[in-house]
Amino acid sequence: MEYLNHTPVASIIFLLTIVTSIYAFSNNDLYGKFMLHPYSVSRKHKLYTLITSGLIHADWMHLIFNMMTFYFFAFQLEAMIGSWQFGVIYILGLLLSDIPSVIKHKNDMWYNSLGASGAISAVLFSYILFQPFSSMMIFPIPIPIWAIIFGPLYLIYCVYASKQSRDNINHDAHFFGALSGLIITVIIVPGAIPHFLGQLLTKIG
Repeated sequence: MEYLNHTPVASIIFLLTIVTSIYAFSNNDLYGKFMLHPYSVSRKHKLYTLITSGLIHADWMHLIFNMMTFYFFAFQLEAMIGSWQFGVIYILGLLLSDIPSVIKHKNDMWYNSLGASGAISAVLFSYILFQPFSSMMIFPIPIPIWAIIFGPLYLIYCVYASKQSRDNINHDAHFFGALSGLIITVIIVPGAIPHFLGQLLTKIG
């Protein structure tokens, strides 16, 4: 109840994503309805999948990794910036992270995408603006680094991995979700940039 009282939006998203994802593991029809299909979306069909694709995951590891990241950063972020601000960052981050994939794969009949990674990247990079010197880990390197260093390395990796296309991960969604989180935060959270610069100056000084 404490989480629901203090961070209601993050709590609802967290629970809804877990429940929907677990249900989808045993319901292939739900995958078909909720999964992002750029070919259809670009033709103005199944537009709702820009949102619902963030409620399902490919497997347990995909779900656990995303929800662990969400747990570590989303609740803190909502507590820092407010509930409606957090909700806007998450939802717009999800939408904006998917649009480049729709454009890129609009003629690819067989391409699908799912998962909350784009929205979670938006949350993560919004968090970095407020806590640039918090510790973060780059898997599998067991050495914590500052968030302000992690951020650029993450973006570089996303670009590299997207060009390689050697896995089934939508790295474009990670990249554009991260950028969306930064931009939206600066727009809707007063003082985000001065706070960030203040953190830098304090550390340097």
